[in-house]
Amino acid sequence: MYSTAEFRRGLKIEIDGKPFTIVEFQHVKPGKGGAFVRTKLKNLETGQVLEQTFRSGAKVGIPDLEENNVQYLYQDGDNYVFMDNDTYDQVFIAGEYLGDAINYMKANIEVKVLFFKGKPIGVDLPITVELEVTETEPGVKGDTATGANKNATMETGLVVQVPLFIEEGEMLRIDTRTGEYIERA
Repeated sequence: MYSTAEFRRGLKIEIDGKPFTIVEFQHVKPGKGGAFVRTKLKNLETGQVLEQTFRSGAKVGIPDLEENNVQYLYQDGDNYVFMDNDTYDQVFIAGEYLGDAINYMKANIEVKVLFFKGKPIGVDLPITVELEVTETEPGVKGDTATGANKNATMETGLVVQVPLFIEEGEMLRIDTRTGEYIERA
């Protein structure tokens, strides 16, 4: 069991049999009455964010979470197929559990899959991925006085704002947290 004194951002806790991660927390000590901890929690299964307060010193459960290193192999209908790097077992995860991570998934990428009670509930991507530009407008020479950007479609279907000098076929490094162009790879 975790105590409220151990709360920190990113801590994974269990409330009413559901896994949550702490997005924000604030220890409040009013002038009158007992201290409490105000938290903002994100449900790891549904993505729903809710606010909850706990009395200071209250206990919450430790979720039965497991994190495995896997390699993305291919898409099979609505499912995405991964291979466990340790056991070589194939893991099928429905696209609804992956969310925006789908935009950064290309064959052979290494990710971490989060399991709750043996059921996959999410994917942790690396901070950056390298994707190839499949479609973009040609940049016009001399049109760079304003530092303008243009849209580029990546091999996964993700659309990113890139500088005018980027051309089709180039490999770009993309930040998976923000979806922004970082640099050429």
